[in-house]
Amino acid sequence: MTTTTARLAGALAIAATLALSGCAPEPAPMPTPTSSSEASTAPTESAAPAAPTLVPGGSAADNLPFFTQIVASVWAGDGRSAGRSYIDALTAGGFDKAAMQVTEDTSTVGNAAESIQFSVRWGEDCLIGQVGPATGDPVTTVVGGLPSGGCLMGQTRPIDW
Repeated sequence: MTTTTARLAGALAIAATLALSGCAPEPAPMPTPTSSSEASTAPTESAAPAAPTLVPGGSAADNLPFFTQIVASVWAGDGRSAGRSYIDALTAGGFDKAAMQVTEDTSTVGNAAESIQFSVRWGEDCLIGQVGPATGDPVTTVVGGLPSGGCLMGQTRPIDW
């Protein structure tokens, strides 16, 4: 081994040893407040983020977290396979029932639907949810509304309750 190579290998070995042994400068201690005004500006632990809520003047994207939370809570309950459960929960959360659409819970031959879709028209956009055995976990998103005024294409069921 040449002298230069040996020195380089030795330097790398020392650097690796120092890194692995935790040799690093100690952080500087935090200054202690000396007056009551300084004490009130000391950093505090942050509180947990607030739960999402309906934002009436907000956009569809602003309301997606709340929409998603409602969908997830229904999915976790007993009414997870009934479109009405989602419509009722969204209405209870403050979304406008008249702006909603939902697909059927059963297929044309009477079997449980592989997925259920529901929506809320919000201005020019739509909050869309999809749940069911074919979907896995609930899916929610915001998409542009249809020119016809609705959100879902194809056959939907009347929301007459």
